[in-house]
Amino acid sequence: MTAKPLQNVTVLEMGTFITGPAAGMLLADLGADVIKIERPGTGDPFRSFKGGLYSPHFQTYNRNKRSLTLDTRDPEDLAVFDALVAKADVFIQNFRPGVADRLSVDAERLQAINPKLVYASISGFGTEGPDRDRPAFDTVAQAASGFLRLLVNPEHPRVVGPAIADAMTGFYTALGILAALNERQGSDKGRVVETSMFEAMCHFNLDDFTHLLSVDEVMGPYSRPHVSQSYVFECADGKWLALHMSSPPKFWENLATAVGQPDMLQLPAFESRNARISHYDDVIAFLAPIFAMKDRAHWVGELTRLEVPNSEVRSSTEVLASEQAKVLGIEVSDPAGPHGEFRTIRSPLSFDGERMTSVTAPPVLGQDDEAIRASLKG
Repeated sequence: MTAKPLQNVTVLEMGTFITGPAAGMLLADLGADVIKIERPGTGDPFRSFKGGLYSPHFQTYNRNKRSLTLDTRDPEDLAVFDALVAKADVFIQNFRPGVADRLSVDAERLQAINPKLVYASISGFGTEGPDRDRPAFDTVAQAASGFLRLLVNPEHPRVVGPAIADAMTGFYTALGILAALNERQGSDKGRVVETSMFEAMCHFNLDDFTHLLSVDEVMGPYSRPHVSQSYVFECADGKWLALHMSSPPKFWENLATAVGQPDMLQLPAFESRNARISHYDDVIAFLAPIFAMKDRAHWVGELTRLEVPNSEVRSSTEVLASEQAKVLGIEVSDPAGPHGEFRTIRSPLSFDGERMTSVTAPPVLGQDDEAIRASLKG
């Protein structure tokens, strides 16, 4: 039986897109009963991002949940909603400031119904200040918090990578909810847990700010890889290989052996950690042609044998095909998904050695309307 440490927690989520749904999913993965409350007819706008109302974008953050359609502007639906609030432990919303009041789902009203309710509110820039009403999406939050500049190659500026700000804000929100639930064990009183994408990403960008505040250093996109001695090289077969050499001399000594350059560390660019940091581009220029001479599989085998920290730069397909992913059961599925088998990646947490291998496919819109409404009449 899969561990469900939050199995006695009921969560109402009025989340859309990523931040709110990600927080709800993290709690659902831990066993909470998460009821996703959606607008009738259309539901979470993320549903329709790629055909129909079950896009892969929506699926990513909405597994292990139930779906209930309600319009809280309708008196009958509001009564159903209030009945749910009275019994719930957590409420999550990621509306722009003022929207919760218009939908009658503001913290003051809901905690008047249920003083034990942990109310989580996610915004773009917070509830006060000149940016309060600015629309915030992932790239905006990354840029505003100083994080995006650390990802952009200044020679070829492009936004790259996944929706880090959205996902991390969901993580921080779930952390805040768990802290409030823990406190409630002694106080029997709920909390209003608030965060914003801007605040979450400023905290996630802590290393950058610490360097500024402690040594007056403004980091750039190459600061961390230079210091950590991280590299990516293309091999003869066109595949990429990553190295994280850090500071132990043995890593560099063994790398010199692996690439057949035993005198490499006598060169000015390699002679010390500080030299390698200062001559980072020269290190790349020396090693890149060597790695380009043989296929990636050769290099991975040789580097791994010599205990040089490395990995293939894998595609998602290659990750799931790896023996490590198979042994750990990284991929899980729900054979009874509404559109056939639903496959996903399990929670990374284990409890008492028990992995969380059970998953329920994301719900179709209004999938649980009848069952949830019936439960309120019982």
